[in-house]
Amino acid sequence: MSAAAAAAASSISVATNSFKNVTLSSRSPLPSAISVAFPNRGRNTLRRRFVLISCTAGDGSRPTILVAEKLGEAGLKVLEAFANVDCSYNMTPEDLNTKISLCDALIVRSGTKVDRAVFESSRGRLKVVGRAGVGIDNVDLSAATEFGCLVVNAPTANTIAAAEHGIALMAAMARNVAQSDASVKAGEWKRNKYVGVSLVGKTLAVLGFGKVGTEVARRAKGLGMRVIAHDPYAPADRAHAIGVDLVSFDEALATADFISLHMPLTPTTSKILNDETFAKMKKGVRIVNVARGGVIDEDALVRALDSGIVAQAALDVFTKEPPAKDSKLVQHERVTVTPHLGASTMEAQEGVAIEIAEAVVGALNGELAATAVNAPMVSAEVLTELKPYVVLAEKLGRLAVQLVAGGSGVKNVKITYASARATDDLDTRLLRAMITKGIIEPISDVYVNLVNADFTAKQRGLRLSEERVLLDGSPESPLETITVQLGNVESKFASSLSESGEVKVEGRVKDGVPHLTKVGSFEVDVTLEGSIILCRQVDQPGMIGTVGSILGESNVNVNFMSVGRIAPRKQAIMAIGVDDQPSKDTLKKIGEIPAVEEFVFLKL
Repeated sequence: MSAAAAAAASSISVATNSFKNVTLSSRSPLPSAISVAFPNRGRNTLRRRFVLISCTAGDGSRPTILVAEKLGEAGLKVLEAFANVDCSYNMTPEDLNTKISLCDALIVRSGTKVDRAVFESSRGRLKVVGRAGVGIDNVDLSAATEFGCLVVNAPTANTIAAAEHGIALMAAMARNVAQSDASVKAGEWKRNKYVGVSLVGKTLAVLGFGKVGTEVARRAKGLGMRVIAHDPYAPADRAHAIGVDLVSFDEALATADFISLHMPLTPTTSKILNDETFAKMKKGVRIVNVARGGVIDEDALVRALDSGIVAQAALDVFTKEPPAKDSKLVQHERVTVTPHLGASTMEAQEGVAIEIAEAVVGALNGELAATAVNAPMVSAEVLTELKPYVVLAEKLGRLAVQLVAGGSGVKNVKITYASARATDDLDTRLLRAMITKGIIEPISDVYVNLVNADFTAKQRGLRLSEERVLLDGSPESPLETITVQLGNVESKFASSLSESGEVKVEGRVKDGVPHLTKVGSFEVDVTLEGSIILCRQVDQPGMIGTVGSILGESNVNVNFMSVGRIAPRKQAIMAIGVDDQPSKDTLKKIGEIPAVEEFVFLKL
């Protein structure tokens, strides 16, 4: 059991169903269900339970694990010591749907689509899906959670392999290795055509300073490069320890000779390198991508290569894989390409196999998995009571992190719960997990849930503290307000700073609907639906109508509007809820209103 699981288990009791000993198993037989039960708190004798997994076959025999894509021998041995293993490769979707009803766990790589039909076909027996690798784009997480199936991945084993491949591509690109190799094999000898550039003394910008980005930086430093990095969550002490300077996104683009991408593909990072960002780069920059294909607008990259803004590119990943044979990007003479080989070393393949095998076996044993990427099932009673507060918590986290300026890293998070309930009658772990989810997920490929929230926060250097304010009144409602404060950060919206300098947002639930009730020191009242525009303005007549007219002319529907002010005719904050995302031109018009001092658009 992991340290995180052990810590969780110290405050819970584990209840198991009785079962019979079975001679077919070489290990102790497994319970047919494992649930975590929280003590009764005295309110309607509500028992709070999180069903983690049901892990034996219907007849009590050893579980069956279906391996749908090739897995290293070391991983297979781990599985075979615990379960019956069925290795069936190259199955059609129909074959998979037929076979899955006989299996307790499924292990795939990126080539097998685990969609809703798979979970429906399993008829409730499938309890764990293991993804041998990091990305889980091919697994329907919503369906998995709905059908009570835990999804785990293997995020660490291929770190070194991916970093080494990034360095290999960078060196090969700089010295025209692929192009000159093809030239010589074609019978040519054009030494002057393939003069390259040196890496020593050049500035490398690492965009995404997680595990792979950090290892790339270490190796680049060894090659004599100056390394800078951008990552909102990168711990400054870890960066400084290896001689890396953390900078803003725009500074990284403007100063880099080489850019190496190591960020996840999220709505925030999709096509983050586009015509606009290429225009900010130093002419002659060279780009390496061993992360995700979708973070680059491939058509824009071709234009940047043709114009000379980008001198060369080396790519291991593409928006669509495999790319079209006639792809202009792939065929470009100044682009070096490989077929998604980042994790393709013998050592990495074995490491991934062992990591995913151990995660699947642990999950079938009922252990809390730090690599779980979907939420455990929660009782209907608890969800009914906490559901609006869970939504409020995640949205407050998302709002708070979007108010942080790009160059700032989030390190300190303070959560304050105001409630009339006694401390032992309010379990805030789910709320804390959702705030963590809201803060981390917008710029990360980590899926945060109750199982992995604290582990993920610690791994990313987030220090979370909780405070409870006991209110007078009826404890019928679990919470009055939730306040999220981010300390030691710069804000892109100065009015969101509290008197003590933290980004501060506060919310409450009204009639079952989450509301934003405070930004910084300003009182507001706006429903947390759609998206929000915050404006700091001079308090004067006609402002609501002026802003509303601009939005209306752009066919942007306003669902809620609230104004909070310090005093009449002084500063005020206007919070506007909108159903649609306004265009850049529309937002520009709002910013050009003379009385508007600052504004920000926030996605929920």
